[in-house]
Amino acid sequence: MRSARRPHDDPAGDVVRWAAFSCLLVPVVLVVYGTSFGGAAVATLGLVAVTAACRAMLRHSERAERAALVLAEDRPPPGRRRRHSRAGSGFGARGCHTSGGISPED
Repeated sequence: MRSARRPHDDPAGDVVRWAAFSCLLVPVVLVVYGTSFGGAAVATLGLVAVTAACRAMLRHSERAERAALVLAEDRPPPGRRRRHSRAGSGFGARGCHTSGGISPED
């Protein structure tokens, strides 16, 4: 069963929240294990930059997916696009057409 924390499901938001938590946790762990404050600060800035870039890409991907769904809903079904079949286009059923006008059977 899923928990009813939020009214909508937002997997990208969950990823960003965990990344933000890591941005706070990693420097603390680094300092506890003997890294200098400067080194921990640089690691934090790097993690924040990567998290921001990933968040931007996730949001862009979500917008593109929504736009594709809207376009797919506006299109007619694939079977109803054309009125006429391709069989009458002069190329035959298999697309075979000789340039000289003489078929191999002649």
